[in-house]
Amino acid sequence: MRTSAKIFWILGVFFLVVAIVYGFLTYRYEPLGIETVGFPAVIALSGLGFMIAMALTLALRKHDQDASDDLEGEVSESAGVQGSFAPYSWAPLWLATGAALCFLGVAAGWWIFAFGILFAIYGLLSWVLEFSTGQHAH
Repeated sequence: MRTSAKIFWILGVFFLVVAIVYGFLTYRYEPLGIETVGFPAVIALSGLGFMIAMALTLALRKHDQDASDDLEGEVSESAGVQGSFAPYSWAPLWLATGAALCFLGVAAGWWIFAFGILFAIYGLLSWVLEFSTGQHAH
């Protein structure tokens, strides 16, 4: 896990540098200025790398050493509980439905996008607050 975190930190920095250089070059040499698809996409790649690196770093602080960090480790040592998940949760279904409606709304009609936002907000809030209310409340 430690190596994976380092790799994603490096990827995040790399894509950030590439985004800066790409933005500068397209601003300088394109007639319409900064290219509006590639530049945000490379920035999103950088953000994704940083988010995964941060998640792995926080998991590393919580669990000191993973089986993948041991050079003599076996695959079977990684068996067991991988996290805390609520059983029978409907929240991912609502969130996925909202995301699907949002993507469909961009292609078919913006009024569908509004319904997708409503579904997505409901799914996200119910997933975040899942352990605060109901059967699995702490």
